[in-house]
Amino acid sequence: MAKQEQVLILEPASELHFVGPFTDVVTSYLKLMNPIDRRVCFKVKTTAPKKYCVRPNSGVLEPKQVVNVAVMLQPFDYNPSEKNKHKFMVQTMIIPDGDINLDYLWRDTKPENLMDSKLRCVFDLPADGTVQNNNLDTSAAQGEDKTAVNKVVADSTVKSYPKTSNVDLELKKIADENKRLKEEIQQIKQENSQLKAEGLRLRSRGNPTSDAGSQLGSIHPGKDSKSHFDDRLQEQPQSPMLYLAVMLTIGLLGIFLGKFVV
Repeated sequence: MAKQEQVLILEPASELHFVGPFTDVVTSYLKLMNPIDRRVCFKVKTTAPKKYCVRPNSGVLEPKQVVNVAVMLQPFDYNPSEKNKHKFMVQTMIIPDGDINLDYLWRDTKPENLMDSKLRCVFDLPADGTVQNNNLDTSAAQGEDKTAVNKVVADSTVKSYPKTSNVDLELKKIADENKRLKEEIQQIKQENSQLKAEGLRLRSRGNPTSDAGSQLGSIHPGKDSKSHFDDRLQEQPQSPMLYLAVMLTIGLLGIFLGKFVV
């Protein structure tokens, strides 16, 4: 059975013209008109799908409706000696009455119910040598742009170098100062641990002077520490061990207070 004739009116009917140069997207328009009183669905197909972008590439035409389809040719290196074999096909079908799923309709319809129109792509040049000259101009412009960009990058590098060096120097100073402070803190912690160990050693003897550590915290500013401990010594029984412990405590207290004064 022969295929049905195309019900849509296509403008242009047989050729799509694209005018160069082809260094940018070139768009050609295809008008689809539905002259009948039935709904018609359509699809636009091409033999070179990677080189074209079609919007819309499918849809539905209501009765008496007109749709403009934009066919966009992507940039490419045009060679006039090569023969262009790109083609487009507009495939259509009358939609039956009622609720229809178009996906199922396209899949299940019989080939004799499909209509199609084929168009050939034609590449036109505005004048001889325009593409070549345009390519040369584009290359020259790109070369100038690259030179300008390189100059800007070089200038910015020279200007920013001293600033970067100063920042690195300041960071090094901060790192050295941080290291010095950590060493001082570690040294103070070690001295503090030694003092605590000495206080515990004195307390472990079990003598009345084991309260010497607690006495350190009860000394009031302005009161002589040696007189305070001499009074305490008079209240305790006199013995060589007690006297030696008291003297050691006074010596440690002097060292401890000397560190804070310094």
